[in-house]
Amino acid sequence: MRGSLVLAAALVLALQASVASQTRDLIETPGLAEQIAAGEVPPVSERVPDEPLVADLAVRGREPGLHGGTMRMFVTRSKDVRYMAAYGYARLVAYDSHYNLVPDILRDVTISEDGRSITLRLRRGHKWSDGQPFTTEDFRYWWEDVALNKDLTPGGPPVELLAVGRRPRVEVIDDVTIRYTWIVPNPQFLPALAKARPVYIYRPAHYMKQFHAKYADSDELAKKVEDKGAKKWSRLHNKMDNLYKFDNPKLPILQPWYNTSKKNGQRYILLRNPFFHRIDPNGRQLPYLDRVELEIAAAGLIPAKVSLGEATLQLRSLGFSDAPVLKKSEAQGGYVTHLWHSGAGSEVALYPNLTYGDAVWRKLFHSTDFRRALSLGISRKAINKVLYFGLAKERAVAALEESPFFDEKNAVAWSRFDLDEANRLLDGLGLDERNAAGGRLLPDGRPMEVIVETAGERREVADTLELITATWAEIGIRLLVRPMDRDILRNRAYAGRSMMVAWYGWNNGIPTPDAAPFELAPVDQANFSWPRWGQYHQTKGSAGQEIDLPEAQRLERLFNQWTLAADAQRRSEIWREMLAIHADQIFVIGTVSRAPLPIAVDSELRNVPADGLYAWDPGAHLGIHRMDEFFFEGGRQP
Repeated sequence: MRGSLVLAAALVLALQASVASQTRDLIETPGLAEQIAAGEVPPVSERVPDEPLVADLAVRGREPGLHGGTMRMFVTRSKDVRYMAAYGYARLVAYDSHYNLVPDILRDVTISEDGRSITLRLRRGHKWSDGQPFTTEDFRYWWEDVALNKDLTPGGPPVELLAVGRRPRVEVIDDVTIRYTWIVPNPQFLPALAKARPVYIYRPAHYMKQFHAKYADSDELAKKVEDKGAKKWSRLHNKMDNLYKFDNPKLPILQPWYNTSKKNGQRYILLRNPFFHRIDPNGRQLPYLDRVELEIAAAGLIPAKVSLGEATLQLRSLGFSDAPVLKKSEAQGGYVTHLWHSGAGSEVALYPNLTYGDAVWRKLFHSTDFRRALSLGISRKAINKVLYFGLAKERAVAALEESPFFDEKNAVAWSRFDLDEANRLLDGLGLDERNAAGGRLLPDGRPMEVIVETAGERREVADTLELITATWAEIGIRLLVRPMDRDILRNRAYAGRSMMVAWYGWNNGIPTPDAAPFELAPVDQANFSWPRWGQYHQTKGSAGQEIDLPEAQRLERLFNQWTLAADAQRRSEIWREMLAIHADQIFVIGTVSRAPLPIAVDSELRNVPADGLYAWDPGAHLGIHRMDEFFFEGGRQP
């Protein structure tokens, strides 16, 4: 990571130097003309940082654009406004189109030779969306007054800031330079800053101090607490302080657009951030688009609304089954339909819960042969043909081609459709007793009925499970599907009450050496394969269950070794071993990957890739594709 990030930083600085003469001739944004005339915002020369980030459009095959216009998208819930914190994808460091970490909000990053110290340098003159300076005081405030404050953060700083459980030493060098030093290298730190939901290690101190007991007048703060019904100042502070939820219109941000709408509305209006830190090579401040509108609609209605031309850009709530209708309605709706691909390790995956509360089932799930039999009993070809017209890849859960760890053997391990071998493995486990209907019986005589819980949000999941139900019946296993609210599902799984969960297979289907292998090890309760083991790791044994499977214990040790690895070569070796263990053990049962996903794009919207990878982490869905660079042909004036 040290070499790649320093190289990336050097490239960014070289680009800045190459256009230094152009940045003196910045092009004013027409949509801000009235505000500038009224003295509400300064001219562009006073809005962008002294050394703005110059977007390298050519490297992504893009063209410089023009200002103006509104992008309209549909979401299904009011809290989905938070996705704009991901789609805007302004990060201290960010992934570029090749999934390398590069400075973004930061001017540069310096990593010490021993890897223990990381120095961050801000862009001098950078401002929050309200025009106030963005400096290291915003970092100091978060660290000393939020992360280390027991009232605001009872659990202490995020784990990504800890190395072997120890906090870093944080030194503010000057108003644009801050250094973090650990007793050992901390490879989790920089990738955590680039995630779709990043670790925000800064806050707008000038705004948040009014809600902090250390800085605010006690009487004024007490009145604010009472007015908001927060009971305690700490609750009020945390309510007003959430850069990811994006639901406080008064909270200054660094994203390309800021939210102007209160939560729980039917429409969210986001306007351009006049102080955004990126410009294009011609001197136009990004974003190109003046505003973004998010309208709430029922998921089932969104494809029809898109086909009528009511969206400028839409991907969420569209499935491959919608593609034919979308394609047919292009002329009428004034859009084009592209097919992107899913960046998940598998489009639909089954997670047998190895920490399930039922002892009989838990013992079966611990059996490698049982998990392999379940995988061999799935016809991935049928899933691919019926759901995706054969355009997906029939695979296990594994790294995709974009990852340096892609391995064809891992991708196809135990993924063939082989009912004879599945039956042989099940018989070999002593599961050869059947009832009159041909269903297998558990060792205690109960019928072998697998209950799969789903969030009930995607048609592809229901259709996939229907096909699996048919083939598992041929090996004597009855599959029962139980849809439920995703929050209820998670809580049941974390408590060990879910037998099996259907979900995406690994959010990160494109791992790099710098990505922490959280999804591959029993270190997080959010992993449906072993939530109770994850709790045990996270709480250092005070909750959950102790890991009692040798292969899972090995994965935990490898994860711990990754957190201490000082160089990319060793981190790569660890990733490959963990991926090989998963390919052999089938802790997650995949179906197909690289599933095609339709994206509808206004016919006049430019710089949207025709072929893109839609991944949450890394990638932030639309974020890695840099929405601030999308523009309307010819521009659209207010």
